[in-house]
Amino acid sequence: MQPDGGRTVGVTTLSTTPQKVSACGSTPVEVLERAEADRRAALLKALADPVRLQLLSIISASPGAEACVCDMTDAVQVSQPTVSHHLKTLVEAGILTRERRGSWAWFRLEVDQLAAVRSFLA
Repeated sequence: MQPDGGRTVGVTTLSTTPQKVSACGSTPVEVLERAEADRRAALLKALADPVRLQLLSIISASPGAEACVCDMTDAVQVSQPTVSHHLKTLVEAGILTRERRGSWAWFRLEVDQLAAVRSFLA
């Protein structure tokens, strides 16, 4: 036996250490860490709603990628409390930021966060 755990056959050293090969013989790939998978799933969950996608489309198409909540309720045809709930979910996910201007709430798209989503989907 060789000191590295192999054995000599002729002039070729064969390792007795198990190699990382999948059951089907393909090359293994790195596995996404669970914490990162959880973070990405939370982002995707926040985006996985038709009303939220409509709200994001309104905000992203608005000048400066920001819009007032007052302009969104009629456009998505749901109640104001429902719009507020969806916007809160997007803010908590870091996809939007919220700013109070007088009596209205304005929401701005966090472009870097959406770029991160795009990057891990590509």
